[in-house]
Amino acid sequence: YLDFEENKEYEVLIDKVLDECFLVEQMQDSKIYIDITLTNPENIRKLNNEYRNIDKETDVLSFPMFEKDEIEQMKENEEKLCEEPLGDIIISIDKVRRQAIEYGHSFERELAYMVVHGFYHVMGYDHILEDDKVIMREKEENILNKLNIFR
Repeated sequence: YLDFEENKEYEVLIDKVLDECFLVEQMQDSKIYIDITLTNPENIRKLNNEYRNIDKETDVLSFPMFEKDEIEQMKENEEKLCEEPLGDIIISIDKVRRQAIEYGHSFERELAYMVVHGFYHVMGYDHILEDDKVIMREKEENILNKLNIFR
């Protein structure tokens, strides 16, 4: 948490979503992990400006530690891994709350989506090109559907 009050309900949901992400990507037994920080609009705006030179609030920022091909190699050599951070995800809870209202679904669904979205960015996926966007969205929806988290 970064200038944000601790919330056990959020933690339970985040853990559930991350567990499913790791399971689907066959990384559930690995020693790699992701750090997630929940924060406010001011902090995420500062971080967005500092790391991406975009001076505006965003919903989620992802900071991968590895390239996509490195992650694939890590998955293949899982038994040789020591405890490694896969990356960091920072989520603006206020933005999640506003987007849930804007998109007409629950706060839980929007927070779960931000976690999955951040996870796949950390895994090396992107949505700049349409072909890549289709692949990433399919992976995201697969996780949410498996968890029965719908729009």
